[in-house]
Amino acid sequence: MSDLIARRDAEFKRALIATARAIAQDPALELETPIEGENPPQPATLEPPLSRRQALCKRGEADSIALKRRYHDPALHRQFSLAPGPAEDVLDALETVRVECLGSRMMKGVAENLAISNRQQVIDERLYQLSGNDKMPVPRALSLLARERLLGEQIPGECRYSLGLVRKWIEDKAGKELDQLEAALEDQEAYAGRVFSILKQLDLYQEGSRDQNQDGDQDQTPGDQDQDQTDQTEAPEQGEEGEDSLSAEAADLQTLLESAEADEPPEGEMEAGDDARLRPNSGLLDPRVSPTYKVYTSDYDEVIHPTDLADREELARLRAQLDRQMQHLQKTIAKLANRLQRFLLARQNRAWKFDLEEGILDAGKLARVVVNPTTPLTFKMEQEIAFRDTVVTLLIDNSGSMRGKPISTAAISADILARTLERCGIKVEILGFTTKEWKGGRVREKWLSNGKPKNPGRLNELRHIIYKTAEAPWRRARKNLGLMMREGILKENIDGEALLWAHGRLLARPEERRILMVISDGAPVDDSTLSANAGHYLDRHLQAVTAWIEKASEVQLIAIGIGHDVAQYYSRAVTISEPEDLSGAMIDQLVALFNNEGPRRGARMRA
Repeated sequence: MSDLIARRDAEFKRALIATARAIAQDPALELETPIEGENPPQPATLEPPLSRRQALCKRGEADSIALKRRYHDPALHRQFSLAPGPAEDVLDALETVRVECLGSRMMKGVAENLAISNRQQVIDERLYQLSGNDKMPVPRALSLLARERLLGEQIPGECRYSLGLVRKWIEDKAGKELDQLEAALEDQEAYAGRVFSILKQLDLYQEGSRDQNQDGDQDQTPGDQDQDQTDQTEAPEQGEEGEDSLSAEAADLQTLLESAEADEPPEGEMEAGDDARLRPNSGLLDPRVSPTYKVYTSDYDEVIHPTDLADREELARLRAQLDRQMQHLQKTIAKLANRLQRFLLARQNRAWKFDLEEGILDAGKLARVVVNPTTPLTFKMEQEIAFRDTVVTLLIDNSGSMRGKPISTAAISADILARTLERCGIKVEILGFTTKEWKGGRVREKWLSNGKPKNPGRLNELRHIIYKTAEAPWRRARKNLGLMMREGILKENIDGEALLWAHGRLLARPEERRILMVISDGAPVDDSTLSANAGHYLDRHLQAVTAWIEKASEVQLIAIGIGHDVAQYYSRAVTISEPEDLSGAMIDQLVALFNNEGPRRGARMRA
């Protein structure tokens, strides 16, 4: 099997290099070798493509390097270089857009590869986490806007909001200049001149701010070198301080960029092994969907694991208590889970090729060899699975109103569903949301001590619980679900922020298909918040969050209401009248999604 993987890896690499050389029109191009004078990102060509999406990302990275070799002149680009900073980054980013645009217009497949690769970069850079005072870096924003204009490429849903925070500012100042880029696509020098016009409009570049080590005849803006000296003297004079610095507005933007980089969470923050306590909305505040919603303070919020709230012995005891309460439903839920498993395995179209000269030895035909030793051995190989990589997140309401049968049913249903999907190669994450205290806790105390300012926003301490990460196997997370049975865990529920948190975790996943299933028993309720703000404050925020996810995100959002209709919040929602119907509703929802069908709004399921 290792030989097969090695051959597949080698074939993919050879195809990648051959294609890149053909695009670049350079038979000597090596993807691991940087272009002279450049330092482009290198595609991970030495790893086998684990999925179609990952393969397309690698192909997109290779295509970008090939197009840069074909259409980019490094020596000419160096003549326009600037001192390190946002202006230089803009120049490099828009030049990359130029060469990719030229290639995309010639080759549709290249355009698709580059679009997928660009979207993956947005996810890797965690641009979906930017909000509030954290602005998207101007070079990245300009790159996305240029792609939209020049390629007709849609802005990835993961960054539409964060781009919107700076989009109006950019288009008001430099929208006309962005529209003029298309006319200069095939002329690198003229194109660079128009990029400098954009930099001037955004106050990111001023005459005299070029690299002082360059020759004097390179101090002019490219594209303006043919203008008379009299035209240059008409420019307003600058003070000595302004000659080597950005304007005040650009400096503020640079400060925002640096602070965003400093605040960026460490690599692997969302990985399975991370059990650090984190603020649920760190880098993901609510202005991304509802400008009127605010948080009085998030200093006491936490993301926590069950093992931080109870020791292993207590979790084992609580799990046993959960199993006893749901013993009469185990067989029913197991039958439903088996039905889902059969359905998913059938959808995955598993098949084998037989009578091959290499592959896995076909043990079923060894009898022929025993009867006639001259008969050659035959091999088989599994065909590629057409089923898309999928991850499912179950977000369970851990509010006090779920106490009793609803929460125990939700826990055991999530447990069996996770086990079933794991058998089918689908990863499952199980999350819960509640508050740390009743009636506001320390947040409300702080608000009271500050004189009870009007319209304070959310007034409670969030507690978001990770019962099972997508990477953790079911057997390791099984006991964690028992925590839902612990007295005092279930308090109040602020659904909108929990939904944003779960959605953000899903966006960081590499799978092609991402599903978020919410299990709740009604509207968000937090007495402290609702008593200090306008009526329906939490309801309106939840509606804004769900509308944003359903409209702008590729995450598929579905909800199940237990005893209460949640269709006013979710367009894909069903309501069950009894907790015992929960497992059936969860499975039916997933089957409908995998069949590309959504339940009609407000559908009800009865016993």
